[in-house]
Amino acid sequence: MKQLAILSGKGGTGKTTVAAALAHLASQDVPIVIVDADVDAANLELVLSPKVQEEHPFYSSKVAVIDEELCEACGECYDVCRFDAVTPPEARSDSDAYVIDPLACEGCAVCYYRCPAEAIRLDEPQDGLWFRSDTPFGPLVHAHLLAGQENSGKLVSEVREQARKIATAGGQAYLVIDGPPGIGCAVIAAATGVDLVLVVTEPTVAGVHDLERMLAVTEHFNIPPLVCTNKCDINLEKSHEIDDYCARRGIAVVGHVPFDTVVTEAMVQGKPVTAYEDGPVSRELRNVWERVEAHLASS
Repeated sequence: MKQLAILSGKGGTGKTTVAAALAHLASQDVPIVIVDADVDAANLELVLSPKVQEEHPFYSSKVAVIDEELCEACGECYDVCRFDAVTPPEARSDSDAYVIDPLACEGCAVCYYRCPAEAIRLDEPQDGLWFRSDTPFGPLVHAHLLAGQENSGKLVSEVREQARKIATAGGQAYLVIDGPPGIGCAVIAAATGVDLVLVVTEPTVAGVHDLERMLAVTEHFNIPPLVCTNKCDINLEKSHEIDDYCARRGIAVVGHVPFDTVVTEAMVQGKPVTAYEDGPVSRELRNVWERVEAHLASS
């Protein structure tokens, strides 16, 4: 099983459009498993028509809670909390006990261990959900991080692990991962250990800058990168700049996808663009997949 991650240094480059198209094209040749690892803003399902087969809660964080009936108001928790999450009684009008703000609490458990009255417990709130769905192109593992939760990297790792198990059990040839944008923890969780990264960029000032940052991440983690320039014709000068930059670094640019409103039309119909029409965008994305597949075969 080979793992391909489609990433971008910034949002809005068309990463998910490319990921959906490659998933569609790959599934025509071999069985695959698809992963939507952009758990903070998952939208791959919008163009894959998934039917949810399984839904599972996701837990990864802990929050300290004070039992006000047991609290002796000694102030030990207030003194040891580094995150200013503990509110003292004098700041309240409704109780003589200390209380912990769940939004400020980092779950470090120092107060739990230091409380002499054992009035503090550690709750494990639900951070999100992950799903296994069926699509016309293969199983899809995707997730939803609940509002205010900060463990997107752990949830990305969970969906990747679940997808790996499905692929191993089913003998699928490829794991196609639509990763989150940027270069943060969730991106690292999506890309660590993959065989190849396809970086989708756009010919803008921000696109070029974030491409450089994204390639620095792949270099740091020793992951082979390829580059695809989406909407390449909106700024030919920047598009050539991307080609020159990649050539200097010895990185292959495997596609120049033109701008076309047909991509939006396909999204409205809930289909990958390659399954919707056979115009210039789809033909170039087929070329992209052929080149990516060749690199995967040699990796």
